[in-house]
Amino acid sequence: MTKRMLIVLLALGLVLGAMFGWKYYVGQQMALYASMPQPPASVAAAEVQSESWQPYLTAVGSLVASQGISVTTEVAGKVSEILFESGQQVEAGDQLLQLDDSVDRAELSGIVAERRTAEQQYKRRKDLLQNNTISRSDVDEARQRLDNATAQLAAKQAIIAKKRITAPFSGWLGIRLVDLGEYLQPGAAIVPLEALDPVYFDFSLPERHLDEISIGQVVEVSVQAFPGEHFTGQISAMNPGIDPGTRSLRLRATLENPQTRLRPGMFAEVRAVLPQRSALLTLPQTAISYNPYGDSVFVIQPGETASSVQRRQVETGAVRDGRIEIVQGLQIGEQVVIAGQVKLRNGQAVVVDNSIPLEPQVTGP
Repeated sequence: MTKRMLIVLLALGLVLGAMFGWKYYVGQQMALYASMPQPPASVAAAEVQSESWQPYLTAVGSLVASQGISVTTEVAGKVSEILFESGQQVEAGDQLLQLDDSVDRAELSGIVAERRTAEQQYKRRKDLLQNNTISRSDVDEARQRLDNATAQLAAKQAIIAKKRITAPFSGWLGIRLVDLGEYLQPGAAIVPLEALDPVYFDFSLPERHLDEISIGQVVEVSVQAFPGEHFTGQISAMNPGIDPGTRSLRLRATLENPQTRLRPGMFAEVRAVLPQRSALLTLPQTAISYNPYGDSVFVIQPGETASSVQRRQVETGAVRDGRIEIVQGLQIGEQVVIAGQVKLRNGQAVVVDNSIPLEPQVTGP
């Protein structure tokens, strides 16, 4: 029994010894590997550059006609003549519609005759007054009948004129809303009319930009209908107060539109141009590592045998077309890593290889 026990213990000791020996061997190999110098990491790099940027404020809004109404009638009547086509361009004063005024013109003839009689009676009594043949009250009564006839004549002429519907301003007509022979009530819509040159662009900016905006400031407007094109205008008006609900400032820009390509109701983006800024330090945006404790970059530091990297905190500013402004932390001419930062640590040797593809850049306003 004792002999068997010794054999088992001896076998167990051999197994445990082999296991511990193998673990020691692996540990020694790993330590040897860790002590060996790591090969330099391949990274892409770029220099800090000095640039001049044209800053601007961005917003969205809608295009509005400089003048836009729905042409209506002030008096009731039956449509006797339609003198326009849908979508037609008209000038101020062009007749668009005629309501039936035959009854009014017949009544006008009677009123004209009554006024003529009243005028003749007034003149006769005025002459008789000079001869003291009649009293002053008779003359005043004749004068009152003349004034009354004159007022009725003017009222009837105004009604007849209102049945001749004209364009109040130059512009483009929309789709016709009435038909020949239709009876219209006062206020009935006939056709939309909008002036398209110039057009307005209404937008809002946060109140913090109040001191950066002024009347006459240049703006660039773009619409989805014409991608890649910019329409230039100027800020022409602003509300005197701030909207208490949104804490924003309401603005209006005026844009020339001779070809009428811009139409009211279009959604548009605007850039309000600010004074140019010079000598800005910029980098490709991919160089920035964003962290909760702050933004940083890996700066390449040349050495006697190889270059190494060192992480440095930076303060960033505006973003433009894939490049970002460096407010503080770098100097012009310094090289920073723009691709391959994930595998880097402070002091690690690197080899610059600008053939490394960059990660997709996030462009700012």
